[in-house]
Amino acid sequence: MPLNINLQQILLHWMNLAILTGGLYFLLFKPVKEFMDKRAAHYQELDRQAADKLAQAEQLRADCQAKLDQADEVIRQERLQAQQAAAQAAQEQVEQAQAQARHIITKAHAEAEQSRERALRESQKEMRELAAQAAKKLATQPGADAFDQFLELTEGGGAHEGR
Repeated sequence: MPLNINLQQILLHWMNLAILTGGLYFLLFKPVKEFMDKRAAHYQELDRQAADKLAQAEQLRADCQAKLDQADEVIRQERLQAQQAAAQAAQEQVEQAQAQARHIITKAHAEAEQSRERALRESQKEMRELAAQAAKKLATQPGADAFDQFLELTEGGGAHEGR
């Protein structure tokens, strides 16, 4: 053979190469490929689970936000009711205070009127007593002008009794 090429040797090498390639395929490539496919499937499952959990978390967040909004609305309504109740209570207290003030004023006016009437009666009583005393003294004293004596007695007697 020229160039020392043996066809049988070439075929045997090709056959060895085919056997070696087939053996390596079944021994190494196929298990590695299955391992990689399982690993890819595992990561895809983890990714799907993470997406599901993320969707659940988003749903939970939306539910919580709705509950917070609802609670805010309830708090706002309760605050409004409390403010209205406080305003009503304050208005009732003001009305009670005004009624009490009117009652006190009415009572004070009545007491003042009674006091004025009592003072008036007492002063009239004193005037009658003074007039009676003066008339009595005038009637007992003979002589002088009765009117002048009356005036002197009232001025002098009133000054005496006032001391």
